[in-house]
Amino acid sequence: MVAFSAAGLAAVSCSSSNDERPTFEAEDASREASVPPTSDDAEVPDALTSRDASFDAAALAVSCTSDPCATSLVTTLGTSDTDGAEGFCALLRDGTVACWGANQAGQLGRADEAGALDSPSPARVVGLTNIVRLEHTCAIDADGGVFCWGTGPFLQSDAQVTSTERTPVKLPIPSASYMGFSPIAACAELADGPVCWGSNTLAQVAAWTNPHPPAFLAPSPVATPNTTPVRNLYMANATFRLHDDGIVDSWGANPAIARESSLAPDPYPAKLALEPVSHIDVVASNGCAVSLGIGYCWGAPIPEAKFSFKPDNLFDRALPEPVIVPEPVHRIATTNHVVTTVLGDKIIQPQRWCAVGASGALFCWGFNASGQAGDGTQHYASEAVKVVSLAAPAADVKTTPNATCALLTTGKVHCWGSNFYGQLGTGKLKASSLVPQEVVLP
Repeated sequence: MVAFSAAGLAAVSCSSSNDERPTFEAEDASREASVPPTSDDAEVPDALTSRDASFDAAALAVSCTSDPCATSLVTTLGTSDTDGAEGFCALLRDGTVACWGANQAGQLGRADEAGALDSPSPARVVGLTNIVRLEHTCAIDADGGVFCWGTGPFLQSDAQVTSTERTPVKLPIPSASYMGFSPIAACAELADGPVCWGSNTLAQVAAWTNPHPPAFLAPSPVATPNTTPVRNLYMANATFRLHDDGIVDSWGANPAIARESSLAPDPYPAKLALEPVSHIDVVASNGCAVSLGIGYCWGAPIPEAKFSFKPDNLFDRALPEPVIVPEPVHRIATTNHVVTTVLGDKIIQPQRWCAVGASGALFCWGFNASGQAGDGTQHYASEAVKVVSLAAPAADVKTTPNATCALLTTGKVHCWGSNFYGQLGTGKLKASSLVPQEVVLP
């Protein structure tokens, strides 16, 4: 087991079918953009892209009137960024955590007898109490203890980067306030700053000391240029450290770091030009952020049919670009593109995005073969469409490639799209829905 002390750290410099796996239409494979397409002559309305310094960036508050009541919502991770992991977890107001959906990587955090079975019925993660913060399948309790489950860089072995933990394990790190992790690397915000560990193939952990970075880096402190208090950490192929003043430092894969750099990857934390930022969502080499009511997205290009990138378009989406949504937004979420094989042919499933408007209305755009855009259709959403039939205003939204879930201001969670893995949380497996359905929280 890997363990260390704070003193030691200081010394270290789908488809609509109810019973089939989601499938992907080849005609959608070329549809990808950070911004919903518009005609060449169309002008973006000023009201949708103008930054308002007086905009209240805080998400709409959750007001629990009855139990069970969720206070935050996250997605789970699989064994990699491309394995199509589909699942969600919710932090309940009693300090426990409930998860549902895919479980091949142990994401549900249930007792060993549950095995690797997917589940459409949310149930509490074993042994978690007094939890105050969630990040995918890691939870932080009121004392700063970090507990993780599923498959990830959970510091349980010196011999391998990741392990699969079907029930939560406490990470051997000092008390943390925030945690960010991907399937292969992680960072935690400690009292003296961020500490990162895991695979460093994309320099999202630390600077390379030789051309061939080691397979595993032990927890090490990271020096970032901004010393103001931190609001959150986010990690995928790049790492983002969001400060209370809205400044963001990033390092790692390029494109993915959302800033200009001559290094690819870039292991040196530096400031994004976009500020102030109030919210970020990242997956693989794609990300989105909110600044003064405007959503911005960026990322790596989707590979073409031969799965190669053209040198002249590798950085086409490298910098944040504004998205077009009918009203200012509080929260935004993105998915990664997914590659699948159909009858021997590799097919690319494009991305999808969703955003919570200032009114609590929810808008989605992009891939929609399983109805995951929430407008009641299965048509590709080339422009932001409004999610229909939400029972209350949304406080937050989370997306997987084939399903979407929203945390409502009532503390209830509603989901829609594919349900092949039970990711809608309705208690019914493989019963998809084109409109929001209430999750049956325990």
